[in-house]
Amino acid sequence: MSNKYTLISHKLCPYVQRAAITLAEKGLDFERIDIDLANKPDWFLQVSPLGKTPVLLVNGQAIFESAVICEYLDETTPSRLHPEAALERAQHRAWIEFASATLNSIGGFYNAADAQVLDAKAAELNAKFAQLEKQLGDGPYFSGKNFSLVDAAFAPVFRYVDVFERIADFGFLNYHPKIQVWRLSLQGRTSVRTAVSEDYPALLSAFLRARHSALSALMQ
Repeated sequence: MSNKYTLISHKLCPYVQRAAITLAEKGLDFERIDIDLANKPDWFLQVSPLGKTPVLLVNGQAIFESAVICEYLDETTPSRLHPEAALERAQHRAWIEFASATLNSIGGFYNAADAQVLDAKAAELNAKFAQLEKQLGDGPYFSGKNFSLVDAAFAPVFRYVDVFERIADFGFLNYHPKIQVWRLSLQGRTSVRTAVSEDYPALLSAFLRARHSALSALMQ
């Protein structure tokens, strides 16, 4: 008997995208339920102790935290996305954590209160991208020809960059040709494209515009 998977999500949550991409890469059928995090239903609080998305229900049993969800799916279904070698697998887990740190820097960027802080946060992001560029090989993915959980972790990062570039030229990725190749490869992958709704760019732009931040001022 096959498992029944239900992904509880929020349309703008980048960590939800990781789980959705992993489910798609594994070829697993799943139901997706979007919730409003500003008005959380009682049933959601019962399955998500931290009150965050994503949550994966496996035959009604809840797993929360995106990294845990992706690891569980990789361990329990065929076509592993993690490397077989233990050392390389550990290195991949470390770069997934680096992706989370990059998302934190992105949050600091779009919440920057004034132009000076915005510039500082842009520099912080660029420093992370420079570190990432040094790690990459010939591509097209993080560790070569095979798609991995690191790719699933960074796809939402580049989605933010896509929207930021429509606002102004912040210099993200201008001097990082390997990341550009990687970014375009991810954009063309079905699992990445279908991880968000068609109105995602518009929803993200509206979210950024409503932040009352230095970035939102540039969008007016």
